[in-house]
Amino acid sequence: MTKFTDLNLNPKVLKAINEAGYESPTPIQADAIPPALEGRDVLGIAQTGTGKTAGFVLPMITLLARGRARARMPRSLVLCPTRELAAQVAENFDTYTKYVNLTKALLIGGVSFGEQDKLIDKGVDVLIATPGRLLDHFERGKLILSDVKVMVVDEADRMLDMGFIPDIEKIFGFTNPLTRQTLFFSATMAPEIERITNTFLSNPFRVEVARQATTGENIKQGVVMFTASRKDREGSEKRKLLRALIDAEGEKCTNAIIFCNRKSDVDIVAKSLKKYGYDAAPIHGDLDQSQRTRTLDGFRAGDLRFLVASDVAARGLDIPAVSHVFNFDVPSHAEDYVHRIGRTGRAGRDGAAIMICVPRDEKNLADIELLVQKPIPLIENPLKTATSDEPEAEVAPAEEKQPSRSRRSSTAKKAEPKRDAAPKPVAAEEENSQKANRKPSARGKNGKNGGEVIGMGDHLPSFIALSFEERRAES
Repeated sequence: MTKFTDLNLNPKVLKAINEAGYESPTPIQADAIPPALEGRDVLGIAQTGTGKTAGFVLPMITLLARGRARARMPRSLVLCPTRELAAQVAENFDTYTKYVNLTKALLIGGVSFGEQDKLIDKGVDVLIATPGRLLDHFERGKLILSDVKVMVVDEADRMLDMGFIPDIEKIFGFTNPLTRQTLFFSATMAPEIERITNTFLSNPFRVEVARQATTGENIKQGVVMFTASRKDREGSEKRKLLRALIDAEGEKCTNAIIFCNRKSDVDIVAKSLKKYGYDAAPIHGDLDQSQRTRTLDGFRAGDLRFLVASDVAARGLDIPAVSHVFNFDVPSHAEDYVHRIGRTGRAGRDGAAIMICVPRDEKNLADIELLVQKPIPLIENPLKTATSDEPEAEVAPAEEKQPSRSRRSSTAKKAEPKRDAAPKPVAAEEENSQKANRKPSARGKNGKNGGEVIGMGDHLPSFIALSFEERRAES
């Protein structure tokens, strides 16, 4: 078995690794660190939770141990898709640079430009940033990237999902390709990602420690097929099912991350869980950065049991002891399923991932099973029948009498066969019966009080009764 001492890392880095309690590198670390130390470009493909961060942090620290940064000219650059992942990378640098005199700056949104400008002006060895905030500083004339010796793109497939690829290409253009070493990491290799690697990486050493988009074998997976009793009750019944699934796990569920597709649902689910006595808090991109940081710190420390999150938290949360992941919604993109459930079963621990699937999400479920190349086992609904404890939304009186319209009903109407021109005998009898029982109109017989008006009744103008010849003669 490979040891960290076999990887030619800086002795001071090895000392920090030893104090952190690590002895043996993960497969991605063992394969990626040696070529990185040789100065080669590296293309790393591995599922989330396999130790990719240390796979580039450790060789970077060793390569940067000698030298000094100049003002506004960082010596290395790490690009991350989210604030949380950037903060996680910064924590790794703090851990492993304990005995190496290197400076760093973290450029993320939600933090004032002033404090970040001060760090950049002093000169930093390691610059960790999200693409948007990095470009903000560059366009303000606060950064010069031509001296970057090592450039890292982390979670490149997530960059693609979030629309950052044009920004990444622009940032690559600000660096010097002749002196830049590039370390490129991703969990999957979409065609667009492959195009970028072919453009910006020079003869990269490819490291692939697992089949693309696979899930950890130590994660027990399951899906509950759920159909609401009524469309307007789906949300509340689904939340009740979530609570039942949590309760069914019992003491095994020490903590969990609950993923929703929409930010609005993150808030609703978190509020619902708190209402029923579950210790939960939301985290998504619309929350203030300080609030997101407090929530994450509480979850890491064990003060918060349930973290209800959007996909902003699916990457970069290195919390080893997450026992469960609940997918309240089936993710719209199959790759996101891999990253979501990768929050559990980390560092060799066992984990569990449970998903709720409504009928309209069955296609997305099929896409996930196709991606991970295996079916997700079905779990029996612990409620048996779906009913809701939560109060339903009030319906306006005017709306109660009008059935809701849907594309299905309108499509069904279009698909109805044309009716026969001649009514069937039964229909004729019903029509005659209706005429016989018809109430008198407000007007009478032939337009007077009482009786049915037929045609114009007694009010037929005399000229209409004349023949064409008679009318012509009168004229």
